Amino acid sequence: MPQRYQHDVLIIGSGAAGLSLALRLPTSLSIAVLSKGELTQGSTFWAQGGMAAVLDKDDTVESHVEDTMIAGVGLCHRDVVEFVVSQGAEVVEWLVSQGVEFDRRETPKHSEYHLTMEGGHSHRRVIHAADATGRAISEVLVEKTLARDNVEIFTDGVAVDLVTADGRCRGAYVLDRDSGEVNLFQARFVVLATGGASKAYLYTTNPDGASGDGIAIAWRAGCRVANMEFNQFHPTCLYHPRAKSFLITEALRGEGGRLQLPDGTRFMERFDERGELAPRDVVARAIDHEMKRTGSDCVYLDISHQPARFLQSHFPTVHRRCLDFGIDITREPIPVVPAAHYTCGGVLVDKRGQTDLPGLYAIGETACTGLHGANRMASNSLLECLVYARAAAGDIIAQMDDAPAPVAVPDWDESQVTDSDEDVVISHNWDEVRRFMWDYVGIVRTDKRLARARHRIDLLQEEIKEYYSNYKVSNDLLELRNLATVAELMINCAIARRESRGLHYTLDYPELDPEAGDTVLTPNGSLAQSQAQTKA
Repeated sequence: MPQRYQHDVLIIGSGAAGLSLALRLPTSLSIAVLSKGELTQGSTFWAQGGMAAVLDKDDTVESHVEDTMIAGVGLCHRDVVEFVVSQGAEVVEWLVSQGVEFDRRETPKHSEYHLTMEGGHSHRRVIHAADATGRAISEVLVEKTLARDNVEIFTDGVAVDLVTADGRCRGAYVLDRDSGEVNLFQARFVVLATGGASKAYLYTTNPDGASGDGIAIAWRAGCRVANMEFNQFHPTCLYHPRAKSFLITEALRGEGGRLQLPDGTRFMERFDERGELAPRDVVARAIDHEMKRTGSDCVYLDISHQPARFLQSHFPTVHRRCLDFGIDITREPIPVVPAAHYTCGGVLVDKRGQTDLPGLYAIGETACTGLHGANRMASNSLLECLVYARAAAGDIIAQMDDAPAPVAVPDWDESQVTDSDEDVVISHNWDEVRRFMWDYVGIVRTDKRLARARHRIDLLQEEIKEYYSNYKVSNDLLELRNLATVAELMINCAIARRESRGLHYTLDYPELDPEAGDTVLTPNGSLAQSQAQTKA
């Protein structure tokens, strides 16, 4: 039988954004945390590089702000960048107080954090825990959350849609993947922290659950989305037939890793004076260009000139994983290809994480805050997760006493649907979406490719709508429905932007427009480009 649950706050997602929010809220509130799989299944757990924060005495907040603005190619909102970057040291302090152990280095006078360099940064400011920073953060946040008596954890739950009444978000319908029942979760406040949508692409560094669920359900509930054309492709995903979604951290390039063609020739200097430390969009396009020019299946990242002991201590995860596939990074280069990695756009929110729908927040990769602009700078994402979790928690606390009481909400109705006997339709459509997104809406785009993609997504949306109306929901059907929705949003945003900026590069409009503006989609079908507050 379907179940009903009532909480003060429902958090959908169990990564750094969702769990840090739960821990920032007072223990007097009843909180539900909904996880699609196990608590450590999301993208946070697999983040290798680290988190950007100004911690070195020779670094400044102003420098971090300027680096972010430059990487975002004029589309970052300066007030948001300053808001996030200025809280970096406090966020690190909070994580350490929770028990996260970041790498340190000994100096003649004292011990200090070991900071590394990544693309787009002008200083060493990436704090890390070896090359498994996400895991270190995730494990501590999970442990602390499980110890909270006021937090109820629900694993293997997939949000179907939001519940709205009287112009306010009132909760969500949630599929229990174990029982197959759709349960009702009511809450005074709902927070979407479901991560990004990189599973819309055939090749991705993301875990299987990154199907854009939060973005899609917010869109269906009437929230605007923005800048979905800016999907970041990580330049260096391990290329091996048995390796699935394993990225090679950007920190390798920060420590001197060299990108090479199969014959050993370096090429990045021909594309950008910063070489391997250019922003990710530049590096990904350079690799894509060289692979197409030479007909190569991959390029190579060589760090073997560094001492073996250094590589084994600083990059134990990469070293160990590559050895599993017969690649010794201390002796030979690593075969790499670009792969979809991070969704820079998302649900439009303010500095408190509030969406257009009262009672609904979006934080982390699900949200479009104005921080990343046209290209996310390396290691700014974990910082954004933690800063906006803190901001949303503060706003929820401030509003809790005035939040309206729960209202009567109907249970999920599946009286008119049957069990599916054609699941092959779901798997076929899933593959088709991801393939045409890779081919037509990938690293390099054209009007013709985008038109083909929109034609295909229109047909698929009709098929999915018909299927969804007649059969009981399942995990695969819900993910397909959400993937198709975010794919359509990406395509429409890409068609609307008639310039090349950051992660959106089109052969038909290779130049940069003199004015930078966000691409904003509204559920009523209208589109607007709003002026970015400050250009880099």
